[in-house]
Amino acid sequence: MSSLSSWKELVIGGTITEPGSTVNVRTGTWRTKKPVINQDACTRCRICWEYCPEGVIQELDKPFVSKKGIKYAVTYEVNYDYCKGCGICANECPVKAIDMVSEYE
Repeated sequence: MSSLSSWKELVIGGTITEPGSTVNVRTGTWRTKKPVINQDACTRCRICWEYCPEGVIQELDKPFVSKKGIKYAVTYEVNYDYCKGCGICANECPVKAIDMVSEYE
């Protein structure tokens, strides 16, 4: 009969052997839907940016003028190379400026 290892002998799980290694793994191919930001509807509240678990919503120094003439100093864009399509940004957007659209249509 074999004996089980004691807890002291177990290998520590979740060890990061190479910090920053997720930059090397483009995870965007995992999703079936992707968030698309309607720049005209976006109020630049930063909630999508704050809630994104992957940090893929980028706040860019790109001025934008809405169709209503509202001037913004920044634009929000999604880095689709790393977006997994979870939809948290669209769910949290208070003005519903983010639509989840099918990746394959």
